[in-house]
Amino acid sequence: MPGGPPELYEVRDDRFRTGKCTVGDSKLETLYEGTRWAEGPVYFPAGRYLVWSDIPNDRLLRWDETTGTVGVFRSPAGHPNGNTIDAEGRLVTCEQGNRRVTRTEHDGTVTVIADRFQGKRLNSPNDSAVRSDGSIWFSDPDFGITSDYEGHRADSEIGACNVYRADPGTGEVRLVADGFQGPNGLVFSADERRLYVSDSRANHIRVFEVRENGTLSDGRVFAECEIGNFDNIRFDDGGRLWAAAMAGGVHCYDPDGTLLGRLLVPDIVANIRFGGAKRNRMFIAADTALYSLVMGVTGLPHLPAVG
Repeated sequence: MPGGPPELYEVRDDRFRTGKCTVGDSKLETLYEGTRWAEGPVYFPAGRYLVWSDIPNDRLLRWDETTGTVGVFRSPAGHPNGNTIDAEGRLVTCEQGNRRVTRTEHDGTVTVIADRFQGKRLNSPNDSAVRSDGSIWFSDPDFGITSDYEGHRADSEIGACNVYRADPGTGEVRLVADGFQGPNGLVFSADERRLYVSDSRANHIRVFEVRENGTLSDGRVFAECEIGNFDNIRFDDGGRLWAAAMAGGVHCYDPDGTLLGRLLVPDIVANIRFGGAKRNRMFIAADTALYSLVMGVTGLPHLPAVG
């Protein structure tokens, strides 16, 4: 029977159950084991495969949905962290080691989207979101330059951890939000009127209003992490925000900010992504493994649908 047991689903609010969040697989499926620190899963519907990062091993891996096989997509890969996909189906990667955001073209060549702000090298881009106008928004904490484990130890040239926007036409990199301790995951609401950003060090999620000119409001705290530490975040099509919470599993928040429930993952959860043919399969990059579960909820498309 569909519907998970207590060891996978923890209900904090009855809306977690009535919203079909507990309907689906009763246990996690292990797709791969053997990474040092798994991050950034992104699903490619046309090829029915998933690409994700193994940061310390400096590689991108690829899992094939039709065969279940796993291979190396690219290595070395600049100690990659977050990945996403643009409107043309191209891979966008935050390369911590190379301190840049890149796009993999259809012929396999790599284009640099952003590597500097006002002439100074970025810290270590972490996660990105593509808006329907083609602009690429990304977080830039210093996680990749604090040691040699996930990048290369170095001093910050910028001296702050910010969120930026790369213009699709000019390539200009513009500061859109500052005041973060460790900006991490970011995602647009379905109508693109709000941008949500997790701050791993402050351990909360902030939400900003997106103005017509592409700038942001000052923002406010949407949710505080009660258990674990926030990493990346994703929306389902019911407006619920799902957050990777490291040792706290995966948290699910109502649009009003209420914690509805959790997925109790046995490993440290770094990154999540909805994918599969119906976008109802959650992929979970957790420490040394890649997990998935088919759910009763459906994730938003990679790019928001705006009218």
